[in-house]
Amino acid sequence: MQARCHTASSQTLGTPSGVNREDFSGVLTCADARVDAMRGMTDGMTIGERVAFYRQRRGLTQVVLAGLVGRTEDWLRKVEHNVLPLDRLSVLRRLAYALDVALGDLIGEPVLMAWADEPGRRTVPALRVALMDHRQFLTGSRPGDPIRLDTLALNIDEQWSDYQNSRYARLTQRLPLLITDAQAACQHYGTTSDDGLRAHALAAAAHQLATALLTKLGEADLAAISASRGLAAANTSGDILMIGSLYRSVAHALLSIGEFEQAIALTRAAADHLEPGLGNATPEYLSVYGMLHLAGAVASSRRDDRADTTAFLTEADQAANRLGRDANYLWTAFGPTNVKIHRVTAAMELGDVQVAVDLGPRVDTRRLPTERRVRHAIETARAYVRWNRVDEALAVLLAAEQDAPEQVRYHRLSRILVREMIRLPRPATRAVELAYRMGVRGTDPRQP
Repeated sequence: MQARCHTASSQTLGTPSGVNREDFSGVLTCADARVDAMRGMTDGMTIGERVAFYRQRRGLTQVVLAGLVGRTEDWLRKVEHNVLPLDRLSVLRRLAYALDVALGDLIGEPVLMAWADEPGRRTVPALRVALMDHRQFLTGSRPGDPIRLDTLALNIDEQWSDYQNSRYARLTQRLPLLITDAQAACQHYGTTSDDGLRAHALAAAAHQLATALLTKLGEADLAAISASRGLAAANTSGDILMIGSLYRSVAHALLSIGEFEQAIALTRAAADHLEPGLGNATPEYLSVYGMLHLAGAVASSRRDDRADTTAFLTEADQAANRLGRDANYLWTAFGPTNVKIHRVTAAMELGDVQVAVDLGPRVDTRRLPTERRVRHAIETARAYVRWNRVDEALAVLLAAEQDAPEQVRYHRLSRILVREMIRLPRPATRAVELAYRMGVRGTDPRQP
C-alpha cells in the first residue's frame, strides 16, 4: 500500500541558520490601537521588488540572475516590476539560492504578532526564550513541584483547539508556559518510568503545536528548532504515532525554508516505518500515516515532481478511504476532504491553475476545523487571482476573514494576494480596507 515514488536517499536533518529578525522597521497604528509592523528593511515591498533589491545588493544584472534560475531576462524584468506574480515556492527557492538569501527574505515573513486581549504582552520572543531554555539539558529535576501530567495533557488539548480555531494571538501568549511545563515534566520524570515516557510524548505534542504555529507565522528558524526538539522527545517516548507526527512537523519546517528534497526523504522514511502496522491500523494510525503522505505531496509539488505528487496523494487517498470519514485524530483533521484540499494546493504549486480553479470551490470544508477551512479558502483565492478573477478572490478572502481574522491577517499567502490586489490600477475599496486591517503599510483608508 505504500507509495513507491522516485528513490531518494535519507539526509541528515540540521537546524537552518536564520536571519536576525529582532530588528523592526516602521510602525503602523491601527484603528483598534494595536501596533503592527513588518520586520526587515524590505518592509512594504512586493516579492518582485525584493528580488530586485537583493539582486542589486549582490551586484547582479538581470541577465545573470535570470540565467542562474533558468529563466529569461524578460521574465525577470516582469517579475521585478510586478507584471508577473511570484508565489510558487519552487521558483522562489531557486531565486533565494541564486541570491544567497533565506527564502523568508524574499517572502518578507514573518509579521509582528498582535497582543492578545488577555493580560500579558509577550508573543513570539517569549516562545523563543522557552524553546531555547538551556535548563532542559541539565540532569536532575528542577526545584518545585512539576505540573501534573493530566493537567499538561489538558492544556495541550486546549491549545491545539486554539490553533485549529485560528486563535493565534491567544495561543502565542499561552505556548511559552506550555513548552516550559513540558520540558520541566520531562526533566522531573526522567526516561525510565511510565510517567517519564508519557511526559516525553506530551512534550512532543507541545513542540508539534509550537512548530505548526511558528511555520504559519513564518518563523522558520524557530519552527525548525521546535520540530527537532519535539522529534527528540517523541523518540524518547517510544510512541510510534508521536514519532510519525513529529516527522511530519520536521518536514513542514523543512518546507518553510525550501528544503523540499529533505522533506520528501523524511516523509517517505517515516511512512515506510509505519507501513508494517497498516494491517490492523487504528483510526489514529491511519490519520498519521495519511498526513505524512500529504506532507510528501506538498513537498513533491514544490519540487515540480508530478509523479511523486500523484503517488503521495494516491496513498493518502487510500488511507482516507479506509478511515471512511473526516476526523481529527491526534489533531490531524485527516480524512477525504483534507486530501481534496491538498490536491488543490498541489495543483497550484505545479502551476495547474485551471485545475485548482475547478476543484477549489467545489470542496465542502464545513466539517473541518476552522484552520483547515480558512487555509483552503486562501488557496482558492490564490487560484482565482492567478485566473484573473480578482473580485471572486476578494470575496473568498473577506468571507474567510469573518471566520478567522487572525489567520487571514498573518498568513504569508493571503498577505501576498492582498498586496497584489491593492496595486491594481483601480483597487477595490474593500481590498484596501482589508489590507489596512491586515496591517499592510500605507493603506489607511482615512488618508487622502
